[in-house]
Amino acid sequence: QVQLVESGGGLVQAGGSLRLSCTASGRRFNSYAMGWFRQAPGKEREFVATVSWNGGSTYYTESVKGRFTISRDNDKNTVYLQMNSLKPEDTAVYYCAAAKNMGPTRRTPLYDYWGQGTQVTVSS
Repeated sequence: QVQLVESGGGLVQAGGSLRLSCTASGRRFNSYAMGWFRQAPGKEREFVATVSWNGGSTYYTESVKGRFTISRDNDKNTVYLQMNSLKPEDTAVYYCAAAKNMGPTRRTPLYDYWGQGTQVTVSS
């Protein structure tokens, strides 16, 4: 069993930056691909970014490429999402997720564990 706890959300003006963190409990964190997803009010949860077990491969949804960076520190059991040049349309609850023994994936059903989410609000 893995528990994921996100932090770092908040209110920021357009053009600003935030760094989200997600810390995992349990062992063998480095056997999981990790992902970030988000859900805006009235919309379905959508993929944002994913990183392989060793941080060597990353993938992003088109709308955040060049602005967001996903990374991980396996010694700290933590995955990060650095978000720069934030836009009002980035406003959502952001969730981290863990996929056991998988490569990086944007497919929601392949993730085994989910955090509770952290709110990100970008004002115009």
